[in-house]
Amino acid sequence: MRAVITALLVVCVVNSQAQSALQTAMQLPDSVPTFTLNNLYASMWQYHPLIKQANLLSDAAQQDIRFARGSFDPKIEVQGNLKEYDQKEYYNKWYGAFTIPTWFPVDPKVGIERNTGTYLSTESQLPDEDYNRQLFAGLSLPLGRGLFTDERRATLQQAQLGANLAEAEKLKLINKILLEAAKDYWQWYYAYFNYQLNTRNAQIAEEIFRRVRLNEQMGEASGLDTLQADITRQQRQVERQESYLDLINASVKLSNYLWDSLGNPLQISEQLAPQPVGEAEVFSITVLEQLRQLASENHPELQKLSIKLDQLEIDRKLAVEFLKPRLNLNYNFLNQPLRPTGDFQTFTFLNNYKFGLDFYMPVYLRKERAKVAQTRLKIQNTTYERTQTQREILNQVQATFNQLVNTNTLLQQQNAMATNYQRLLQGELLNLENGESDLFKINVQQEKLIQAQSKLLKLRAEFEKQKATLFWAAGSRLPSADQ
Repeated sequence: MRAVITALLVVCVVNSQAQSALQTAMQLPDSVPTFTLNNLYASMWQYHPLIKQANLLSDAAQQDIRFARGSFDPKIEVQGNLKEYDQKEYYNKWYGAFTIPTWFPVDPKVGIERNTGTYLSTESQLPDEDYNRQLFAGLSLPLGRGLFTDERRATLQQAQLGANLAEAEKLKLINKILLEAAKDYWQWYYAYFNYQLNTRNAQIAEEIFRRVRLNEQMGEASGLDTLQADITRQQRQVERQESYLDLINASVKLSNYLWDSLGNPLQISEQLAPQPVGEAEVFSITVLEQLRQLASENHPELQKLSIKLDQLEIDRKLAVEFLKPRLNLNYNFLNQPLRPTGDFQTFTFLNNYKFGLDFYMPVYLRKERAKVAQTRLKIQNTTYERTQTQREILNQVQATFNQLVNTNTLLQQQNAMATNYQRLLQGELLNLENGESDLFKINVQQEKLIQAQSKLLKLRAEFEKQKATLFWAAGSRLPSADQ
């Protein structure tokens, strides 16, 4: 008679509560606010220090461009030399010029000279009728080295490519931060609902123990039944406490990504809960091919190596330019078309002008040829690196996709397994009701069901982690992570 009563109360409790333990754990009351992955991303985009730090890369690159453009700034030049000795003005020479550097290597220049003094050299003497002044306007033109490219143009091109390089590095850093945040979010997801599941199971064990002990006190259950129920209750309490520690630690880890507008760290509130997810999204081969194509074209690592190759090509062109002789021509009109007196006169190329020629060329060009060879070796080395990196990235995308598909299969199998464990427990309860089982067997079946449900939760979280990893491996991020 005692065994029958004990069986009936166990069947009553387990049937009414254990069957829906996981469903109950996943159902959040309307009073519990949810904190979604999108909420986390939105907060990070606004306030996370590392994302702000990554954004500084773009600002730094723009300043590099600004610095390089300084080589094309117009220049004002003024020189003055005065010597007076023994109450005599030996010379008083002043020179002023305005130069406008251009992208094409023709630098226009206009200026004025004024020379006076008793002991001026014949070359420096200027006509009195022009008030000892002379206007000049002209340009300089490199016909050899520097005609097609030079240091200032190469530096600006490098800086402009550096801005693209900074964008790729920023994308790489931000994607990595968002991936880590997604993984920690889904770990918090698992820890939260696993704790809810263990709490529910502890409540069931507590209720069974209470009823069995009450029946023992009334002489309707044995002491061994009470001891068995107490051991199960204690085990469930230990599991709940362990899962609570996991939840606290997961909350602390997730809080690393939360900051307010003033830069103060925030903590995940115990009142918040993750949003339950539905069925796992199955990706097709078409999605895999799209991600592989995306990785080949836009992966930050490949972008960085491509930009590095472009920069090396600029270095190569500059190095080749140095193989040419330096031949610079300078031509300046003197007092044309305007004289210092304010009078106009017609242009004459072969009268009133200054002309200069500058020629230079090393005999062996060993340094220049070595520079070209070094740059070509760097280009070859970077090309090999890019080829290998692209292969590794595409293989990583494929491997992550395979793992995602496998996890989805495991998720379906685990779901079926949990359902079967539930059916097995129901059958064992029916046997107990008919006197063909006992409390120990019920506990064994219930333990297996709990483990299956906990693993199902873990696989759900693992699937979401791998989904985030798949987009990261392709050099992108989850659509929900876009700003």
